[in-house]
Amino acid sequence: MAVGDLTAMAAAGEQSPRHRSGFRAWAGNPRALAGAGTVAALAVFCFFGPVFYHTNQVTVNLNAATHPPGAGHPLGTDGDGYDVLGRLMVGGQSSLELGFAVAAATTVIGVLYGAVAGWAGGVVDMVMMRVIDTFLALPTLVLLLLLVTIFTPTLLSVIVLLTALSWLGTARLVRGEVLALRTREYVQAAKTLGGGRWWIIRRHLVPNAFGVIVVSATFTIADAILMLSVLSFLGLGLPPPAADWGTMLANGLNYLFDGYWWMVYPPAVILVVMLVAINLAGEAARDTLDIRLRRR
Repeated sequence: MAVGDLTAMAAAGEQSPRHRSGFRAWAGNPRALAGAGTVAALAVFCFFGPVFYHTNQVTVNLNAATHPPGAGHPLGTDGDGYDVLGRLMVGGQSSLELGFAVAAATTVIGVLYGAVAGWAGGVVDMVMMRVIDTFLALPTLVLLLLLVTIFTPTLLSVIVLLTALSWLGTARLVRGEVLALRTREYVQAAKTLGGGRWWIIRRHLVPNAFGVIVVSATFTIADAILMLSVLSFLGLGLPPPAADWGTMLANGLNYLFDGYWWMVYPPAVILVVMLVAINLAGEAARDTLDIRLRRR
């Protein structure tokens, strides 16, 4: 094969990564638009809502506790006197910050680890995968409960803990994609032309594994938000006055059978809507960005 052909092949693999057409297909997918639009709307509600709707979310006010929805409190107040609508906004900030932070950190770590393992192959790949298998054998929820019991939970510490337990799946997915991609002709052409290991990974392998990476990151957001809610529901979430939707739901259940429905239904509904929206966007990404599904 001529050098000119090798150069053209390497350039084609670099200039036409397969995620570009997939992203356009995702943007035109009704489920993707519905999911992403809902997430964006809830993010605006949580982060910009407090700018226009001022409430006290720091000091307990028992004199204002358990007030039903009405003037001044559209969704009533909870058992500590916090405005429920304002609490939904503050709690949403914690949930969204945690979800996106864990997804970002997990993606970076998992992509780097998986790309190196897949490209290196052989003994290096075997050792790196055995490390992942060892961590995957640990009971994630039990380990997480143990750690948050030993250490006082903060938003940062929960992000670190969830990241440490969540990057393994991303690494395995990326490693599998890299193993398949490294035998492609344009990758071999780049190697023949003297392309370095990190250059090939950065310019060829990672961009062409973009679909798998995006899908994994999307579902990681939902998993992290759900895990925080589970911890909060078990009483091991963020300590007061910090709030999240899981803590609101857990606290509200103590009052549900007394007729204080406004403490339970709003956080439950907004949590379900957020998780469904993220999963819609993730499923649309899986269907449109994964080239193997698109070819079926």
